[in-house]
Amino acid sequence: MDMDALKRQAAARALEHVHDGMKLGLGTGSTAKHFIELLGEKVKGGLRVVGVPTSEATRAQAKANGVPLTTLDEIDHLDLTVDGADEVDPQLNLIKGGGGALLREKIVASASDRMIVIADDSKWVASLGRFPLPIEVVPFGLAATQRAIADAFVRSGVSGQMVVRKAADGHVFVTDGGHWIVDARLGEIQDAPRLAGFLSAIPGVVEHGLFIGLAGTVILAGAQGIRVIERP
Repeated sequence: MDMDALKRQAAARALEHVHDGMKLGLGTGSTAKHFIELLGEKVKGGLRVVGVPTSEATRAQAKANGVPLTTLDEIDHLDLTVDGADEVDPQLNLIKGGGGALLREKIVASASDRMIVIADDSKWVASLGRFPLPIEVVPFGLAATQRAIADAFVRSGVSGQMVVRKAADGHVFVTDGGHWIVDARLGEIQDAPRLAGFLSAIPGVVEHGLFIGLAGTVILAGAQGIRVIERP
């Protein structure tokens, strides 16, 4: 079975948790795209939901699939967010942001009663860090911010190279919020919550891709079928 089919299986299982009248956070990325497509089919069949997209790309996908949308300015909380992840560890901590939407993804997840992560089983890791850690930064004072990030790495017992993310056209990648992303190749992150705390304290860091304590359920699809992991 190909990877795309596995992602769709995970998305279909997550859809079983969606009920009439729910307010949903709609994730960004290749796996979340399957969820939005399947959700759109249910909406056409009469399911009444409203969604908050985590990126402009997701907004366009949801509209194309007929999913009604709202904003966090118009509603006070979300019942459920369904999103993908770049990595998941056994404590259900995540690395997210490979698609560049980590800031809005974290805002939406934090405003939700529950977060379900859908992914193929290649995203499951013993410890986070194999995937480069995205760190969203403001362009102003970038060198100073990078020095502070490097210090946070030392204090957290990790090290690695940082690069400013480039778009396909070779120019600096700019997020929906107008920020830049620094990708850090760190290898194993032994204490992800500690690193997350240090990074959050840096003024030039808008947000980072460590999602600590947000995911309640992870649905992994693999060659052996679907595996559902709940927060310990």
